Amino acid sequence: MTSSGSSLRGKVYQSIRDEILSGAYQEGEELVEASLGEKLGVSRTPVREALRQLALEDLVNIIPNKGAFVKGIAAEDVEDIYIIRSKLEGLCARWAAKRVTEEELATMEEVICLSEFHAQREHYERVYEQDTHFHELLYEACHSRMLSALLSQYHQYVQKVRKLTIQNHRRSTMSSDEHKGILDAIRDQDEDRAERLATQHILNTMENLKQYDIDTLLHQKTEM
Repeated sequence: MTSSGSSLRGKVYQSIRDEILSGAYQEGEELVEASLGEKLGVSRTPVREALRQLALEDLVNIIPNKGAFVKGIAAEDVEDIYIIRSKLEGLCARWAAKRVTEEELATMEEVICLSEFHAQREHYERVYEQDTHFHELLYEACHSRMLSALLSQYHQYVQKVRKLTIQNHRRSTMSSDEHKGILDAIRDQDEDRAERLATQHILNTMENLKQYDIDTLLHQKTEM
């Protein structure tokens, strides 16, 4: 396949994947190649290839002679994902403490300030955006292409439940405080503290989730 063909397949894959993980499709819903192709303005070939890739990721179930059906992330997967993330983000913060640039530190600090600003005004959609941005910057700051890619994948897996964890003033404020602690440790080049705080941050998020019915949340369909 040409580079342009690979790029097109990647865009189609990412578009369908984003909608699955954001809740635009219900579990078990059929993904029709022709409809998806029409919606995305592409032929059925890149859609078919994208669905095969999503099947390898276990987000889609392809049944011969029947079609492709959404699997998505199950409630029982969520805790596993957060435990894995806690270990990986701890390692990420440890490496960031050694490798971060001054420019990256300044950007992360700006994001925390914006998050606090929006949390005070209960602009939780904006808080969610800044939370996402902080973690993306943290992944970049470790300067490991492999670890960054892996963390981004796991971060996206739980984007739907992540939105819920900051839909209250208490947790959104605590999250910003935890981000500050991680940033301070990275700035101080304290690898042990950075790793410990980043790990605990994810575990705190997981603990906060226990007050919610995750299965119900995952089965809520969002607007496409």
